Amino acid sequence: MAAPFCRTCGDSLPSWRIISVALEQCSRCRRAEGAVDAARAAGAYEGSLRAILHAFKYEGRRVLAGPLAAMMRAAGADILVGADWIVPVPLHPWRRMRRGFNQADDLAWRLDAPMLRALWRARATSAQTGLNVRRAFGLSPFLSHARRQRLLKDRIVVLVDGVRTTGAALEACAAVLKDAGVGEVRALTVARVALPLARVRVGTAS
Repeated sequence: MAAPFCRTCGDSLPSWRIISVALEQCSRCRRAEGAVDAARAAGAYEGSLRAILHAFKYEGRRVLAGPLAAMMRAAGADILVGADWIVPVPLHPWRRMRRGFNQADDLAWRLDAPMLRALWRARATSAQTGLNVRRAFGLSPFLSHARRQRLLKDRIVVLVDGVRTTGAALEACAAVLKDAGVGEVRALTVARVALPLARVRVGTAS
């Protein structure tokens, strides 16, 4: 039997015997209700997958988006079922200009639902700085209020990014979408960094 996963954050659980059968959640997610309703990652951010993601993101190996997205589709089939929109986590405009592309965009349009750039990154943040990201994201200024209502209200949205570290950036994006009327927000990433529960502080890193 495959190792169980927390249905909310997607982290591995140590044993079916010590989790809540009803909730199927890790202790962190049972303690703190977040804006992301369910999450999954294709693998752990280590070894060859980490090297491949580094080449994709920082060396411009955009051809890797195809096989990485295939991994995401396989691992996140339940996350993608019924989704109305795939929404990539945005880069800050200057960072996107410097890199030449947003890796989340490249992954998102290869998944099994229409892509919508519903979000805007107003402030650049880094997972290494520990900066709060709650105000870093907002709705795209290119969507009118009427269009936002039509496209987002009561919809099921899947947020897409390359790596989830603490998950705070995904939580911040999900909160913006929920405030806009989205009914359910899920998250799908290529990889996850599973930190010990004692080290995770919700809302303090991306």
